[in-house]
Amino acid sequence: MTRAQKLMPIPPRGGHDAPPDFVPLEATEEQREQLDIEERFIPGPKGAPDVRVLMYRPRAARGTLPVLLHLHGGAFCMLRPQAFSALDAGWALMHPCQVVSVDYRLAPEHPFPAGPEDCYAALLWVAANADAIDVDPERLVVTGGSAGGALSAAVALMARDRRGPKIALQALMIPVIDDRLDTPSIEQARGGLGFNAENNEGMWLHYLGEDYDRGNTSPYAAPARAEDLTNLPPALIQTNGLDPLRDEGIHYALRLLASGIPVELYNAPGCYHGHPPTDERAAAQAMRVFNEGLAAALHPKR
Repeated sequence: MTRAQKLMPIPPRGGHDAPPDFVPLEATEEQREQLDIEERFIPGPKGAPDVRVLMYRPRAARGTLPVLLHLHGGAFCMLRPQAFSALDAGWALMHPCQVVSVDYRLAPEHPFPAGPEDCYAALLWVAANADAIDVDPERLVVTGGSAGGALSAAVALMARDRRGPKIALQALMIPVIDDRLDTPSIEQARGGLGFNAENNEGMWLHYLGEDYDRGNTSPYAAPARAEDLTNLPPALIQTNGLDPLRDEGIHYALRLLASGIPVELYNAPGCYHGHPPTDERAAAQAMRVFNEGLAAALHPKR
């Protein structure tokens, strides 16, 4: 057994590709009745397979909608978009918007850079096909939680560096940002509940390889490695107080601010990463802040 598998066991592939204790957030029948849900396969990166996406659009919506590109979490090596269908359906109905949820390739079978390249290909497709899917490319938000936060930040960097589509907001929820594992919150979460420091180390080994050169990590893998954070989209960043990823998310927010990027930051005390919170009030407030930030970017004139 590899060190990565010892630290972060990957369940057998199939279905949601979820660990045994993960409860999929599946859309309810009531949500499904209000939505048009479509599966598509869109062009992937050059020389790579097509990328599967799930699209959610409110049936009652009329006219051109803003678009939310969702890059799901799962430590880069687990879960599928359908495991978060309740979240996608909820956003589509709450905000009203077109949600495009990306089924990017998973590590370790497909290590970096497969994941972010798939996600960037999806961004390009959404922007290029805005008229066909009736969305407004000026109101395009990229979001994700945990590993999806890393992918969202990476896609924002890629779009800047490659002169790609304009992103109205990068919304990062409890994001993975740094592979150096040297923050106080990492030390505080050793052996902790939910996703802990040991799992975090295993995740990076799955994603980048057992013997990867930590001195040469790409910022498209770990966005904290980016030396230049100027000319990026505004950011909404939510961290959890008991999460090993807490400090790297906060540090990234502060660096973005120092680079002149508008940032809204909320840290939820008493909240873990992948475990029920000890402070339900803070968890509810974090969700309100995040959704209000999404709403402001998706519907700026409201």
